[in-house]
Formats: sequence, structure tokens, C-alpha cells
Amino acid sequence: MALQQFSRSKTVAKRSKKYLEEALYKRLFKDGSSEVSVRHQLNQFIKSSKRVYKWEVGDTIKKLRQRNRYYPALKLSETMARRGMNMTVSDQAIHLDLVAKTRGITAAENYFIDLHETSKNHLSYGALLNCYCKELMTEKAEALVDKMKELKIALSSMPYNSLMTLYTKTGQPEKIPSIIQEMKACDVMMDSYTYNVWMRALAAVNDISGVERVIEEMKRDGRVAGDWTTYSNLASIYVDAGLFEKAERALKELEKRNACKDLSAFQFLITLYGRTGNLLEVYRVWRSLRLAFPKTANISYLNMIQVLVNLKDLPGAEKCFREWESGCSTYDIRVANVLIKAYVSEGLLERAEELKERARRRGAKPNAKTCEIFLDYYLKKGEFKLSVDCVANAISIGKGDGRKWVPSSDIIGMLMKHFEQEKDVDGAEDFVEILKKAVDVVAVEVFESLIRTYAAAGRTSPAMRHRLKMENVEVSEAIKKLLEAVCVE
Repeated sequence: MALQQFSRSKTVAKRSKKYLEEALYKRLFKDGSSEVSVRHQLNQFIKSSKRVYKWEVGDTIKKLRQRNRYYPALKLSETMARRGMNMTVSDQAIHLDLVAKTRGITAAENYFIDLHETSKNHLSYGALLNCYCKELMTEKAEALVDKMKELKIALSSMPYNSLMTLYTKTGQPEKIPSIIQEMKACDVMMDSYTYNVWMRALAAVNDISGVERVIEEMKRDGRVAGDWTTYSNLASIYVDAGLFEKAERALKELEKRNACKDLSAFQFLITLYGRTGNLLEVYRVWRSLRLAFPKTANISYLNMIQVLVNLKDLPGAEKCFREWESGCSTYDIRVANVLIKAYVSEGLLERAEELKERARRRGAKPNAKTCEIFLDYYLKKGEFKLSVDCVANAISIGKGDGRKWVPSSDIIGMLMKHFEQEKDVDGAEDFVEILKKAVDVVAVEVFESLIRTYAAAGRTSPAMRHRLKMENVEVSEAIKKLLEAVCVE
């Protein structure tokens, strides 16, 4: 290992200053971290056939995964494999995970099947298991664990943790204690994640005393020291149970264990003190965060302003926002959205509109969330034309990660019902066209409402039956009767 580290350091030292400044991951992110810009830079790199070191490729793939840029990470992995770069079993496990995230579980299974038998060890099996667990495929996950046991693959805490997380997400916390017992029987050392999942499982069945016994057992065992995440988890459980005094004691323990000044720990402290209603502690921790991170990140301001809004401290939220706004290098619409929503909730629509416009002038375009905030307000006020405009804008903008924004079925139902009541066929038809920009298949309920609107307005549409056939929509018997009147020539 020492030889490998020396060799790497020596190799890196030989690289020119310019090359070091243009590391692969920096090139990929030079135009920002959007999916489009990363793909463009990656394509440029692939075409160039420039040489990179294996450790640099691994580091770049790691950074791409951290930023949820799974397709570029997969493409880079595939390209380097084609160029002859040796892939370790660990690399293959990461590749399998990327295949699952970008091409689906079936593709990941096929990749696993095609691996050489020597590559099918705890890493590749563990990666496939993790994929099954994330997709909530309980039967396949359990069968794979049984297969691992059958092959006598040594199980660490990781596969058990994946399985327990699956049971937590699928509402089966009662299965977790038996997994804990199996780990103990097989002398598998539990880690902090194991204890956290175990505590959450007991909390899910309201066994708070059981949660406290887990903490005591962890202390007695001594092999795993409770870190700040353990006490954050404990505090959150206490808050959910309404045990605010115990929650605050757990938060004090959290602070003691945050010696390395982890930003996430500070943000959990602010959020959890906020949930206990302790505004003084919220401000105290915020001051500590600002001292530890003088160049405070947008996400920290976002969290703090949200907590202050939740605690009904609007003047404090506005002051914090002005502080952020005066010093931010990038005007983040997410931060503005928190205050915009607070204004809208208080009925201060004019101030909300002013802030939205100010954000626009600073280069932060309203996103789909901004539209949702105003949409909710207009729906409650019965301003349906403005509500439709908000839906259209949100669909046009889409989600920040490139996915489409789709209104909820409740919102769609509310707007279609309005068109029915108003006998507004043209409004309903326009809204259906807007929906088609967001969804591949318009729900049958939308077409049934549209037909009821035609019937209520006494309007006809001779082509409606053909239209339903083209859209592959099968309406109810009651609607078929209405079609007799709607489809007349």
C-alpha cells in the first residue's frame, strides 16, 4: 500500500501545473453542474482521447455520483473500460450501481450475470442487493441474501443495513429485530448506521424505551462510538414523540460530538431546535455555524430561513434573507422561494411578487416550485385563470434536473371540476393541451370530465369517440351514455 501511494504521488508530481489545474472533474464542471453541460464536456473529453490516470477517473466518477450525474458517470466508466483501463471488482460494483440508476434493474442484473465468476464476491453481490433494496424489491432482495449465505459469502453490516432500510421503507419494522439477532449470532459487527436503523424501527412501533435500550447497548459494547448522526437520529425520534426535553439533551450530546465542525451537524441542530420551538437555541447554533463557516453556503441560509419561517419569526427570516442577499455570489431561487412562500401564506401577495421580480433581476429565474407557491394561493382564492397560468409556467420550466413537472391529480381534478361547473369547454380543452406537454398519457378521469363539460354546455364534438380511440381511453358506462349526445353530427 505504501508503495502504491508513493508511486501515485511521484506520478502526480511529474504532471505539469497546467494539467493539474485542468483535472478531469474540473473540466466536466467548468460550465456548471447541469446535466447538459457535464455531458457536453464529457463528450469533448472522449473525442480528445486525452490521457488520464485511473485514480483520477475514479475520483471523477465519485464526484459525478455525489452530484447525481449518473449517466455521465456511466459513460465515463464505459469509455475508460473500452480504452483498456483495468476495472477492479470495486469498480465493477460501482458500474453495476450506475447501470441500475440509468438503465434499470434488468440491465443491472444482466451486467451482474455477465461478470466473471471471480468478480462475483461480496462487493458485486452487495451492489446488486442495494439496487433491489432501493427499488423496494423485497422478494429479490431476500432471495439474493439467501444466495449469498448459500455461497458462504462473508456478510458485513452493509447487506444487513440495506435489508433493514428496505423493511423500514416498506413499513415492516417488525422484521428488523430478527436481523439484529442474526447479526449478533453471526458475530457481525454493527456500525453506527445499523444502530440508527434499529432505533428508527423501534420508534416506528412507538417503543421509545426500546430506543433508549439500543443507545445503552451501543455504549456498553464500546466498539462503535455514537457519533453526531446517532444523536441527531435520537433527537429526531424524541421530537416526533413530543419529548422535547429529552430531545434537547440529545442535541447537547450531538454538539459535543461535532468536534470537526461538520456543516450537516449544524444544520440538523438548527432544524431540530426549531422543531422543539427553541428560537434562542436556533440563533445560538446559527452564530456558531457562521463562525465555523464565515463563507456561509446558500444551503445553510436556506435551512435557517425555513426554520425561522416555521417558527413564525418572519422579521428574523427577512433579516437573515437580507444578509444572504447582500453577500451571495449566486442568487439561489430556492432561498428566495422560502420567503416568497412565507409572504404568500401570510396573504402578502404584493411582497411575494416584488421578491420574485427582484430575484429575476438578480439572475435567478423562477422555478417550478415558485409556480407551485402561487398556484396553491390562487387555487385557494378561486382564481382559476391564474391557476392555469401557473400550471402552464411550471410545465414549461420543468424540474431543475431535466425531468418534467407534472401537476398532482388533485390539482388536475380541481381545475377540471371548475371547467365543468362553468360549462367552459374552451377552457377545459386548452387545459388538456397544456397537460399533454407534461404527461405522455392523459388520465381517463380528465377525458371523462371533458365530456361532462361538453354535455353541461350543450356542445357537441362528433370526433370525440375517434379521439378517445386514438388516445386509447376506455370511459365508464355513464360517460358512454353522455357520448350519445356529445357525438351527434
